[in-house]
Amino acid sequence: MSSELTELCRYPIVQAPMAGGASGPQLAAAVAEAGGLGFLAAGYKTADGMYHEIKQLRRLTSGPFGVNLFMPQPPLADPSAVDVYRHQLAGEAAWYETPLGDPDDCGDDGFEAKVAILLEDPVPVVSFTFGCPTRNTLDAFAAAGTYTVVTVTSAEEAQAAQWAGADALCVQGVEAGGHQSTHHDDSQADQTGTGLLALVTQVRETVQIPLVATGGLMRGAQIAAVLAAGADAAQLGTAFLICPESGAHLLHKQALTNPLFVRTELTRAFSGRLARGLVNRFVREHGPYAPAAYPQVHYVTSGLRRAAAKAGDAQGMALWAGQGHRMARELPAGELVELLAAELEAARSALSARSPR
Repeated sequence: MSSELTELCRYPIVQAPMAGGASGPQLAAAVAEAGGLGFLAAGYKTADGMYHEIKQLRRLTSGPFGVNLFMPQPPLADPSAVDVYRHQLAGEAAWYETPLGDPDDCGDDGFEAKVAILLEDPVPVVSFTFGCPTRNTLDAFAAAGTYTVVTVTSAEEAQAAQWAGADALCVQGVEAGGHQSTHHDDSQADQTGTGLLALVTQVRETVQIPLVATGGLMRGAQIAAVLAAGADAAQLGTAFLICPESGAHLLHKQALTNPLFVRTELTRAFSGRLARGLVNRFVREHGPYAPAAYPQVHYVTSGLRRAAAKAGDAQGMALWAGQGHRMARELPAGELVELLAAELEAARSALSARSPR
């Protein structure tokens, strides 16, 4: 690992920031206490809500942790597409007896207010999703002593983030659960994502700063593979989603290993941005018609998703999951970190034993 990341955590294992409630203080603290890097997800939270979670996390651990921010999104090019999709979802609103959300409620996710709080009361790491901050913002975090990580999905995005002054990159392969963190949401490129090993190699040959690899990783041997490909650490989300400390809904946790859900798919059905989740009824019926309109569609469907969860209906929920979801292990987060570290060491030892002398 690079010296900067070595100082942050004992193991090259990062718990992904999963917005929507999964990545709270309990999960981040458990990972940090076990020697990994825990993360809070500030997306969809108010700035005040983020600040209170940081305070709670600091009471639970003195270990390293990070906070993830969503970058503000550009204005929607075609608002009428959202109106058409709302009309298509009218049956869902009637079925769950709940109104559709207002797409005009969405803003910049409180980005500037959250940045101000994190600069005034710095945390060890801040990462960014859905784009790259300006050099001024990254320089301000550097002056505050905060390590910055920008999530990228291509070598071009990686190069731009390095030029902007990011300390490290989170390289996200197409296998990843949840939203694809492309910097420009282009619906014409929906089926052009790159697998993690190929992407890490491409990015490693493009930039000089440290890399954190993420996308479908569930075992220590996979961590060894991405480290061998050029990453400095590995970030896992779905692997931690099923842990008792995760704030994910029980139905979501159960669905990860339920044989009823046999595969994942990239869909815009729930949020208007490509995201990988388990294929359920909602994805099958509405995915083909969902517009590229994030976060407007996210707010339109928010009430539907809550109503489905309250009704115990996993077929109407956003069940975000990576391609390795069937390998999820129901372990406390700290035990999972230790197991992953042991598997990583075993994989490295096996590789060393097979290497020519």
